[in-house]
This record gives sequence, structure tokens and C-alpha cells, in this order.
Amino acid sequence: MSCSGGHFDLDAKKTELAELEKQSNSSSLWNDPDNARKLTQRISRLSEPINKYNKVFQDLGDLAELEEMLEEESGTDYEELQAEAMRFNKELNDWEFLQMLSGPDDRRNCILTIHPGAGGTESADWAGMLMRMYLRYVERRGFQSEVIDLQPADQAGVKSVSIEVVGDFAFGRLKSEIGVHRLVRISPFDASNRRHTSFASVYVYPELEEASEIEIVSSEIRVDTFRASGAGGQHVNKTDSAIRITHLPTNIVVSCQSERSQHRNRETAMRFLAARLLKLQREEEAKKRDVLEAQKSENAWGSQIRSYVLHPYHLVKDVRTNVETSNTDAVLDGDIDSFVEGYLMENPGS
Repeated sequence: MSCSGGHFDLDAKKTELAELEKQSNSSSLWNDPDNARKLTQRISRLSEPINKYNKVFQDLGDLAELEEMLEEESGTDYEELQAEAMRFNKELNDWEFLQMLSGPDDRRNCILTIHPGAGGTESADWAGMLMRMYLRYVERRGFQSEVIDLQPADQAGVKSVSIEVVGDFAFGRLKSEIGVHRLVRISPFDASNRRHTSFASVYVYPELEEASEIEIVSSEIRVDTFRASGAGGQHVNKTDSAIRITHLPTNIVVSCQSERSQHRNRETAMRFLAARLLKLQREEEAKKRDVLEAQKSENAWGSQIRSYVLHPYHLVKDVRTNVETSNTDAVLDGDIDSFVEGYLMENPGS
């Protein structure tokens, strides 16, 4: 690890932190609450990696002292040193992983959406399998999740699904999943047991911490109510509690039907809309800098980020990073950390 230069420039971060802390001591800080909130958030996000960096080097020094002390004692076993070395190695890995998650939105909660590609029941079922995979991953990470909009397919799977994920660095981790996912298997819906290839697209939106981060003008949205089509019991199917919001300038449409309360569904839908608008804003800013890489591609052959092959062999392979495993059952049960971390290692702070 280098104290300056490279991905983690300690000197630059310390200088910025000192300047921000000086500003935070101003008596007029809270005259502008929005700016004060942004300032305190930036201070918090700078302080954490600096403190962890300092802690890693302090522990490295302690470890070296322990090794020297044990070497001076004859007949000493090294179990304590090995235990400390393992703990330090984990601490170092955690710090390095934190540096991969240094994007402006990485700490945010997020909304993950899945849409099947062409292929009818096959693709809809694949989208349903991906939904389960991500729900299991979220559970494994200790995050919270809520399906805020689910459109079941006629025979199996889903026509579309939106999942709100709440947890520290939820967006930072799940942004690695943006793209087209390809499945190859013997179709359970084909009486001739033929092999089929299916596609589904995944997109992830960072969720805003404050509604004020994105201005939504009431005259620029249309709000429609409708009867929920998913699970929810008798009550949800008898009332027009589901909400659909259309943002007229961009034609972005979001919906929520997870709650019985129309008011709460509207609140969730507005958060979803704000997340979509934030993502659009980020993309427009990137276009101005000419560095935007198209992540939304055609939901079909040749555009996939990852292939899941269940026949004639078992293999999951990420085509961006070449990370692969033959344990397809574990992956589909939510064990995708190797793919997430492989992507982040190649795209730190993206």
C-alpha cells in the first residue's frame, strides 16, 4: 500500500478532510441545510478509509513487534503470531476491498430490476431464477430486501420484478450485476427435452438518501392507481392500492404494489423514480465527459456479461473477468461473491 499516489492517495484525502472539517466548524454551516448534509456525509466517507488505513499500519507495527519478541524467547510456539497474522490479513483484505467501493453512490441502498428477454416462458422462468438468486445473495450478505413490484408471468417466472435492497454498500456490490445474463439448459417446458438458451437483463439503481437530492416537479408526473396483480392476500387484490408513476419529461415509468397502503406504495414508487432519475443524471454527466460505457445492451445473444450453463456441463463464467465455477447450484443459491469481487477488482471505484 502506498501512502500517496495510486488509487488511495492518503495525503490528498487528509488535506481534503482537514479543509472540510474547517468548513464544518463555521457558525453559518446550517444556514444551508442541504449543503451541510452533503458536507457531513463527505467528511464521514473520507474519515472511514483514513481511520482504517491508520489502523492497518498500526496493527502491522504491532505484529512486527510481536514477531520480534517471540523470536527472542526460546522454545516459543508461534500459534499466537499465526492467529494475529490471520487477523491482520483479514483486516488488510477488508481495507483493500473498501477501496474498490469508493464510487460516489457505492454506499447507497439500491433497487435491482430484472426483465426477461425474448423467449416467452423460458426467459420468464430464467428471470424468476435470477430473482431467487439475488434474494438469497442479499440474505447471505445480511442486507434487507423487499420486492416492491412483481409482474408474474402466465406460466412460470416473472415478466418483471423490482427489488429494494437496504444495506451498507448495497449498490457498490450489486452494480457488478448490471447487464445481460445467459442461461443454457434442457428446458423443463419442452416435451422433447431440447436444449434452450434464455436471456434476462439486470439493472441496478442507487437509491437516494434524501428526496431533495433529485427535484421532482409535481406537474411533471402522472400518478395512476391500479389493482395489484401479485401476491398479497385478498385485501390487496380488492383495492386499487398499487401505484404507477410516469415522469413525463423522460417517460420513465415506475410502479409499486408491495404494500396495502396506497400512500406507502406512492412513497416507495417516488423513491424508485428518484433513483431512476439519479441514474439518468449520472449517465448524462458521464456523457459530457465522454467516458460513459454503455451498460444497457440488447437483451440477446452476444451481449451477455455472464453465462450459466447447466447442460451439457455445469459452468458459470463471467465474460468480463473470466471468473468461473462449476458449482452452478451454489451460484443459483446466491453464492456470487467471487463474481462480485472479481468485477470490483478490475473496476475499482467505478
